[in-house]
Amino acid sequence: MKKLNWGIIGSGVIANEMAQALLDVNGEIYAVGHRDMNKAIDFAMKYKIKNAYGSVEELLNDPDVDVVYIATPHNSHYEIMKQAVAVKKHVLCEKAITVNDRQLEEIVALAKKNNVVVQEAMTIFHMPLYKKLKEMVAAGVIGNVKMIQVNFGSCKEYDVNNRFFSKELAGGALLDIGVYATSFARYFLSSKPNVVITTADYFETGVDEQSGIIMKNQDGQMVVMALTMRAKQPKRGVISGELGYIEINNYPRSNQATITYTKDGHQEVIECGDDKQGLQYEVIDMQDYIINNLGEYELQLTRDVSSLLSQVRTQWGMIYPFE
Repeated sequence: MKKLNWGIIGSGVIANEMAQALLDVNGEIYAVGHRDMNKAIDFAMKYKIKNAYGSVEELLNDPDVDVVYIATPHNSHYEIMKQAVAVKKHVLCEKAITVNDRQLEEIVALAKKNNVVVQEAMTIFHMPLYKKLKEMVAAGVIGNVKMIQVNFGSCKEYDVNNRFFSKELAGGALLDIGVYATSFARYFLSSKPNVVITTADYFETGVDEQSGIIMKNQDGQMVVMALTMRAKQPKRGVISGELGYIEINNYPRSNQATITYTKDGHQEVIECGDDKQGLQYEVIDMQDYIINNLGEYELQLTRDVSSLLSQVRTQWGMIYPFE
């Protein structure tokens, strides 16, 4: 496999996790970029990264950088991706990949023009468990899929200054955790939902604190989602079919699912992959997409999710100040 030089943009918690994943898979990282040069140097020293840059532009102008991983707050993703794709860098970007579907469609068109791969760092699309379950669902193990239920609830500490509650930074439950729930649902649906019904309650800063979302596609498959940002919920997804249902706990990074069969109630436990290697799987798949010109299906899933999230916000009438 051709060696790819990765550059990391950002130095937060998830950037640290990805740095370790890149070292695990590739043994090295080529560059890191941060607007604070001291933070870039510290990050580079921590992970033995060859090159540290004091701005995004400097990193992107390095001709030896092949692919960038963007780990900045999601309100900044669009501008950074646009710069990266314009200079023909492949991009793996943290979720939510953009704050709305208009931004994403512009990036996708530019990526196609410049023949580069753009993907969202959505673990669900890369974990071995999900690939196996998708094959089993396609083979009819639970019959025709009828209903998907998916929850995600985090309990963020009350802090009006935290980015999770900042409208200026595209905060709120939908783009922070709803992107996981929507990606889970879309992965197991036969087609993108064409009906969306939703309601939300808002934090004092104006972002969505909690919401209920119902979706239905042209095949009659339905999705029921519950999102909360000030009340803990289990990260649980259930795919229900005519012959049984699949239940997955801690679904953003899971290696185990339980199938319960309707006829006699017996259960089957499916184990696949390592739930602690979610980012490593993202790196492996991303490199495969770049080298073998793959990833169109996963990108289409991301585009569908972005469109659905935008439809939800349109119904709420919630617009970020910078849009």
